[in-house]
Amino acid sequence: MEVLQTPKFKNYNVRITDFGAVGDGKTLNTTAINSAIKNVSEKGGGTVVIPAGIWLTGPLTLLSNVNLFTEVNALVRFTPDFTQYPVVDAIFEGLNTKRCQSPITARNAENIAITGYGVFDGSGDAWRPVKKEKMTEKQFKALIKSGGVLSEDKKSWFPNEASRRAQEMCVDQNVPVGPANETDWLEIRSFLRPVMLNLISCKNILLDGVTFQNSSAWNLHPLMSENIILNKVTVRNPWYSQNGDGIDLESCKNTLIVNSSFDVGDDAICMKSGKNEDGRARNMPTENVIVENCIVYHGHGGFVVGSEMSGDVRNIKVSKCNFLGTDVGLRFKSTRGRGGVVENIYIENINMTDIPTDPLLFDLFYGGKSPAEDDYVETSDNGTIVPPVTIETPTFKNIFIKNIVSTNSARAMFFNGLPEMKVQNVRIENSVFQSRQGAVINQADGVVMKNVKIDNKEGEIVEILNVDNATFENITNSKGEKKSIKQQGTNVNIVIK
Repeated sequence: MEVLQTPKFKNYNVRITDFGAVGDGKTLNTTAINSAIKNVSEKGGGTVVIPAGIWLTGPLTLLSNVNLFTEVNALVRFTPDFTQYPVVDAIFEGLNTKRCQSPITARNAENIAITGYGVFDGSGDAWRPVKKEKMTEKQFKALIKSGGVLSEDKKSWFPNEASRRAQEMCVDQNVPVGPANETDWLEIRSFLRPVMLNLISCKNILLDGVTFQNSSAWNLHPLMSENIILNKVTVRNPWYSQNGDGIDLESCKNTLIVNSSFDVGDDAICMKSGKNEDGRARNMPTENVIVENCIVYHGHGGFVVGSEMSGDVRNIKVSKCNFLGTDVGLRFKSTRGRGGVVENIYIENINMTDIPTDPLLFDLFYGGKSPAEDDYVETSDNGTIVPPVTIETPTFKNIFIKNIVSTNSARAMFFNGLPEMKVQNVRIENSVFQSRQGAVINQADGVVMKNVKIDNKEGEIVEILNVDNATFENITNSKGEKKSIKQQGTNVNIVIK
């Protein structure tokens, strides 16, 4: 991986107030801010300064050689008025589709930055459906009183009838199937929640110091871009925010995600590369990524790969991170139909606490929910016909994990590979897991666990099911006692030391 250089900008500065922007929280400043960005780009580059104030705006387009700099006490609030966001061609959840234009978009731009001390707020509550189970009864009643409509089972709230109807058009998660023309898409505009920051085919990007919060869908979405630095950034969403991911790095090359914090409603730091046929046709992996010194307070996963990984994910290092109460700590997920290869993942020096499910999870039967929402269902193909390996079969291999400390989790770890393509060559060393249940390793090949303490309160320390070519060396509890390892299914070449 090449050494990434921080973008540099010419000494030419303008303030958005020079172009008529008013920071009263009421005046719509879309034209003023975009005019300032265009002016700086046309002058050969420089800095657009957003001073203290509340700056209401519609969609912004970031152009080459522009640094969007926010001063202390600057709040950029994107309007909740759906009509301000045109419906455009987009990629969402790995598929080619249509969405509303993002609050911040850059396309084919080079040498761009968003820096400073301010906050960008996506007004996501105006857009997002909400599940009743994710709010208190009082909160959900207040939401109903504010307007909107309920699903037929009364378990979900939608901002309007068009949004509820569009959800029923979705066959695969949140991408509608059925709109045939522009009029059809405009009728469900309120459902087409945009990612807040969408960087498409861009190069040399810096996000530094600022806060991104309250996005209507994913928060940060670099897509088919390269040379990205994310430093000292805060990413926040309510924990009930549906699809409220932190950063989804999709089909990108050469990225640093460092010194940053995430507190979100879905996956926090996530690697993707497109879904199914669309992702395989794009054929652009996410590769060469360093994640270091980050904190995740809430999310469906702290560090996540998938489930959209059809264009491959490789060459990732994750180190010196804390995951505090995330549904899962290290989460690898996919399912049949995806295809793609995930390989060469290096993870070390991770602390995790209060994980309600698994600190380490490989789930190749992913069905669109977090493990906490999925009632902890374990899936296997024992007793059924195993499908052949095809281009649609996902592969996870060569994953190296060491120096992990996890306390107070439901289970130490769970591997659930495919019978036709087991999770391959995973090595776990010098780690400690304190959990209610031990580890479950199912459908794996080439697992090595060495110097691992699993202090479980229930059951076996490790349960091995349908595992080939594995070595378990010095697996003990926290007192140094070697506890039982239970083998089931077809276990070939298992070495226990």
